[in-house]
Amino acid sequence: MKLWGGRFTKETNQLVHNFNESISFDQKFYRQDIAGSIAHVTMLAKQGIISAEDKEAIVKGLEGIREDLDAGRLIITTEHEDIHSFVEAVLTERVGEAGKRLHTGRSRNDQVALDMKLYTRDEIDEMDGLLKNLLTELLSLMEENLHTYMPGFTHLQKAQPVTLAHHIGAYYEMFRRDRGRLQDVRKRMNYCPLGSGALAGTTYPLDREYTAGLLGFDGPTLNSMDSVSDRDYVIELLSALSIIAMHLSRFSEEIIIWNSNEYRFVEMDDSYSTGSSIMPQKKNPDIAELIRGKSGRVYGSLMSILTVMKGIPLAYDKDIQEDKELTFDAIDTVKGCLLLFTGMISSMTFRKDVMEESAKKGFTNATDAADYLVNHGVPFRDAHGIIGQLVLMCIEKNKSLDELTLGEYKSVSEVFGQDIYEAISLKTCVEKRMTIGAPGAEAMKKVIAVYKKELEEK
Repeated sequence: MKLWGGRFTKETNQLVHNFNESISFDQKFYRQDIAGSIAHVTMLAKQGIISAEDKEAIVKGLEGIREDLDAGRLIITTEHEDIHSFVEAVLTERVGEAGKRLHTGRSRNDQVALDMKLYTRDEIDEMDGLLKNLLTELLSLMEENLHTYMPGFTHLQKAQPVTLAHHIGAYYEMFRRDRGRLQDVRKRMNYCPLGSGALAGTTYPLDREYTAGLLGFDGPTLNSMDSVSDRDYVIELLSALSIIAMHLSRFSEEIIIWNSNEYRFVEMDDSYSTGSSIMPQKKNPDIAELIRGKSGRVYGSLMSILTVMKGIPLAYDKDIQEDKELTFDAIDTVKGCLLLFTGMISSMTFRKDVMEESAKKGFTNATDAADYLVNHGVPFRDAHGIIGQLVLMCIEKNKSLDELTLGEYKSVSEVFGQDIYEAISLKTCVEKRMTIGAPGAEAMKKVIAVYKKELEEK
């Protein structure tokens, strides 16, 4: 059944129908379509536009369709152009004339805009829950590793000692911002387009505020042309999803590096690894690699919708139909990545001994050795040069700074005393960094308390 057949005398070419239809993918939001229709007819009856009897018949019919679709008793068929025409056709079959009054005061333009907003809003709430689960897991790892020393890196080179808790905390901040971005998108999009008609509203005395309230919106949209053609919220969501994917990719990249034979910082659980078909010794971090790769797929959705929307004049144009598959795919991809990543890190084993040894061997305490000299009256630039000489000596002798004898220290500068060893121990290097945001355990505990309170509140 076509909702627009009266004007036409010839059937649509089958290839045209196949190219034009959206039911193969927009069936994904049949629940949102039915919820919007129930709110719409409830408002129509309140306003006296349709009878209470027709409203009751329509609502009962729509609820039956939803129940049958949920249970698999009713199958969505592709001879219909979209989910809207499918639902209306089935409704009319079931309740008769009353079903034909469902679309009073409504266009498919404001209907699909509503469905897309309802679907997007539901998915944002679900992804927020997935991010919260990930943050909860990260927070647990942080609490367990306040004294797990490891090298911090710049330029992929060992720089200064930090803790695993501090390193993970950097990703906590990223995913924490991601939750904020999703919540911002939800707040900005939460206005109801239903009642905007095709583009210029309607002559029926609709109560748009009432409909918006029934559907959990903050109010109605204020311009009918923008209402049916706005997809900013889709672009914002895909941007937020791209950033989430980027953060997952960065963390996955580190895990892949840490899992290598050269680092051995982590041991991947068998359930999140695969082997080689030819090399029996291999244990590959395939899940981390796939998550890293799927970031490009999500970016593609964002660039596609930006390109689609850039040349569309007001108001609705069929190009906008392209928003659905892109958005659905990006949402499904990111949800899958969040679920798998959370499971992967919760099952990993961190090689704390290897991390600590790596920090010692990488001269990560060189800056603290220079600070030792400065605290003993040596100008920083001179101290920098002295420690550089000591590092060179260590490289030649295959030693760490901790392993040099006091005599070797004094051969470069008489300022050094026995207390140099305490000054450059990893514990001292990390724990004396106590400013908020630094890796010292007491500073980290304050940050963790902030995170815990935040997770409890929202």
